[in-house]
Formats: sequence, structure tokens, C-alpha cells
Amino acid sequence: MKTYILSIPLFEGNISAAINSNVFPLVDSRENRCISATGAHGLVHAKRNPEFAKTLKSFYLNLPDGMPSVWIGRLKGAKRMQRCYGPDFFEALIRASSDKPIYHFFCGGKPGVAAELKDVCEKKYGNHNVVGVCSPPFREMTDGEMLNLSGQISLSKANIVWIGLSTPKQEVFACRLAMVANVDFIMTIGAAFDFHTGKIEQAPRWIQNCGLEWFFRLISEPKRLSKRYFEIVPLFLYYNFIELVKYIFRFLNK
Repeated sequence: MKTYILSIPLFEGNISAAINSNVFPLVDSRENRCISATGAHGLVHAKRNPEFAKTLKSFYLNLPDGMPSVWIGRLKGAKRMQRCYGPDFFEALIRASSDKPIYHFFCGGKPGVAAELKDVCEKKYGNHNVVGVCSPPFREMTDGEMLNLSGQISLSKANIVWIGLSTPKQEVFACRLAMVANVDFIMTIGAAFDFHTGKIEQAPRWIQNCGLEWFFRLISEPKRLSKRYFEIVPLFLYYNFIELVKYIFRFLNK
């Protein structure tokens, strides 16, 4: 089940349901299904960029990455919607697949980060099925480079490719890779690579549950994130207020 928030379909369940009902049954399908962990940044960008909205709508699954999206989804009737935070989804799936013939490929982060994440998965989560890593350049990759990466992934026989870049770059990257790859899933999880390797400090759980992780990250990295959040947060509230008013009027007029 999906609920539309700012015209983007978001998954209504929790992380366990996403893994057990939407991932595990489709392993070995080799259909290059894309899954994103989509927060306010992605939703606002999609609202302002029709081409990016089309990209997200083409994904097999968009997980609600932030609590504000969950609250709005519940107001719209999706009572079972829970936050499917990218780093938590990654950890849960890595743990759950540690004893299964499901192979992972990491693509993202600065040079060396993906390799560090492989070590974390082996030592902390007991998963020894990471079969390849790659740190793509910060610029847009050429078609030839994408083909080379696809060949590397195919040789590794990976089932799942994890993309750890920023929005909207990672979703566009995933779509390009899906055109040439031969895997089951391509999953975009933002800063999860940096969180799990300790490069960036995660907000305490209570701050995450209050929907204030953006504020914690803003304080931690004000120079890099101030422009993004001072723009995104007000727009996210404004767009959703307008959408909720329209939703209530439609409901009352039924």
C-alpha cells in the first residue's frame, strides 16, 4: 500500500514489511527495481522539478525517510505508516540477509568509505556477503563509465546495489544504472554510508522521533546544510499544508 505525499507515492508499512514483503520475495528476479529512502529534501525537489518527480514515481518503492512525512501520511489515513529511515533500513536488511545467499555491492561516499562500510558489515553485523565496492566521482559519470561500473557489478553477481550519494544525484544515478545493470535491487540511502562508518554523527533517537534530525544535522554542519534546510523546511510545511487543505475539502465533499 502507498500514500501520496506531494504527489510522490510513499510506502505505508514499516522496515520489516518492506524487507520481508517487498525485497526478499523478489531476490533473483534480476529486474533492477529501484528503492529510495525519500525525505523532505527529495519530496520538495520533486515538487519543484517535474523530471525528478517522474524519476521517483518510476521507482518500485519510496520509503518514508523522515517523521514529518509519516505524520502527514497518518493524517491522510495511512495509520500503519512508520518511518523507514535509510540507515536503519540498510542495517536491518544487512542483518536479515547475513545468513542468506544475497550479495551486496556498495557504491558511494568518498574514496575508501565504501570499503570501510564493508568492514563494518562483516565485524558489526556479521554479513560477509559484500562482493564489491565503488566510490564514484563527484561529477556526473559518462556513459562509458556507467557501462564499466555495470560490468563490475555483473561480475560480482550482486543482488543489491546500495547507492550512498545525495538527493537528487543518487536517484538519477540509480535510474541510469538500472538501464544497464543486471541486479535485483538498486537502493538509494543518502548519508547512510557516512553514518555507519562514523564519518557523520547521527542524531540521538529521541531527536529523530521528534522529527528534528534536520536541526541536529544543521547544527553539526551549518556551513554545508544551512542553505538547504532554510529553504526546504518552510517549503515542505507550506506545500503539505496546501495539500492537506485540499485533501480535507475533498473528503468533506464526498
